[in-house]
Amino acid sequence: MMTKVLFVCMGNICRSPSAEGVFRHLVNDAGLGDVVRIDSAGTHAFHIGEAPDARAQAAARKRGYEITHCEARQVTAEDFRDFDLILAMDWDNLSAMQQQCPKIYQHKLMLLMRFANEFEEATVPDPYYGGADGFGKVLDYLEDACQGVLELVRKRATQYQAA
Repeated sequence: MMTKVLFVCMGNICRSPSAEGVFRHLVNDAGLGDVVRIDSAGTHAFHIGEAPDARAQAAARKRGYEITHCEARQVTAEDFRDFDLILAMDWDNLSAMQQQCPKIYQHKLMLLMRFANEFEEATVPDPYYGGADGFGKVLDYLEDACQGVLELVRKRATQYQAA
């Protein structure tokens, strides 16, 4: 059974592509690459078609994550139907999706940080207007929360294999 995970921030050039890169790395290391589909998107159309912010790419590369392949896109109506987990970086993006998402798919929408074990923050801060150190802090949050998402995906894969 394929589990489909979508990471969402505002413009899809900083936090969500970074989350996609971190999670893809964790999934591949866990040997689950064939049962997990991973993507990212933004709630706004500011940067459609653009590569991730150069600072996000540099921070990711420094930790061994590859995000250069990511291309900014906006969340679509089909995403609500097609993805199993739609994980927002903050309350504003969660709210924007809740307004667009049909009731039947609302249960798929949640904050990414609910899966964190180390950090108690509810949201991943937007590093766009800050310095390079903000991108490292974002990766700290993402590594923690994505590990929690991986545990959920691993359980789903195990339950499916046992059935």
